[in-house]
This record gives sequence, structure tokens and C-alpha cells, in this order.
Amino acid sequence: MAFELPELGYAYDALEPHIDARTMEIHHSKHHQGYTNNLNNAIAGTDLEEKSIEDILTNLDMSNGAVRNNGGGFFNHSLFWSVMNPEGKGYLSGELKDAIIEAYGSVDAFKDAFAKAAATQFGSGWAWLCVHKGGKVEVCSTPNQDNPLMPGVTCQGTPILGIDVWEHAYYLNYQNRRPDYINAFFNVINWNEVEKRYAAAK
Repeated sequence: MAFELPELGYAYDALEPHIDARTMEIHHSKHHQGYTNNLNNAIAGTDLEEKSIEDILTNLDMSNGAVRNNGGGFFNHSLFWSVMNPEGKGYLSGELKDAIIEAYGSVDAFKDAFAKAAATQFGSGWAWLCVHKGGKVEVCSTPNQDNPLMPGVTCQGTPILGIDVWEHAYYLNYQNRRPDYINAFFNVINWNEVEKRYAAAK
């Protein structure tokens, strides 16, 4: 069963002015579609064809560059679209808020830690909020299309929030001003979705 490019669930211009429509369109229909196609090609005719993307990444042979890069790209972007929303976003609350405050002392300190992880990821990559069994949360970053599901990555856990800091995610609008893009991202986080993922992961 081939993987398919997921729908966004909102229009390309829905996140403006924070993330512009042209960037969203290219990012979703070209970059994510490319990862999807390349992942399907990489697993065709192998036993990975029958597995979920989470299974593939959790048990990944990290030396398999095609599956590592394209499987990561497929999963990471699927998460990225789902944790953003123009409306009905909710707000950080409940058990997730408690876990964040327990780990970082305050919501603002968490945002600072997340923004720093995103801003200081050298070159292309991602910053994550991930969950460990039992509900403890951790912020980390990964290079390229790696993520915390993969074996041996810096913070092992289930990613529930991620920001793409590859230049294609922000360059049309923000050029080299990555911190401005990161600050804008906080305005479009779909906390209802992140909390749902937290509840499922802990």
C-alpha cells in the first residue's frame, strides 16, 4: 500500500500573514510530494511496504539513506501540517501544560527553549517537542529529516510538535531571518491537535 500525500485540511493562504501561501503551496505540493514519491520508490518490493510510517522509522536501519531521508521527510511534514491551523487552535492547557511547566518552569521558558532549538539547528533540520513514556516532555532538534522516532537520535520519544527549519520552509517570506519565522510559527500552532497527540503518546 503506497503512502499518499496528506491533505492540509486548510487553504494554502490560511496561515497568512505568518506563513505565506506561495511557500505553503510549494512546500506541500512539491517538497512533501517529492518525499512521498521517493519513499514509495524506496520501499517498493520490500517488507516495509506493509508497515506504517511509525513502524518503519522506529525500526529503521539508519544506513538506509533513501528510507531515512524520505521516510523522515514524509512523517515530519505530515506532523507539521497537522500541528498548524488557522482557526479552532485552542490554547495550551491541561496535562500538556502541566508537563511543560514541570520540565521548563514556565510556558515562556518552554517557548524560549523551543525557539532556541529551532534557531540554533545548524543548516537544515527540525526542532521538536517530544514525549517520553509516562508523560515527561523534552525539546530537541535533529538534522535533515531525522526525528525522535528513529534509533539513536538525540532525544528518543514521540514527537508531538515540530517546526521545519529547512530554508524552503521560510525563505520566500523571511529570507535569512529564521528567528522571525520561528516567532510567527507560535501564532499558528494547533494546540488542540498537540494535546491530542500528547494524550496518545504518554
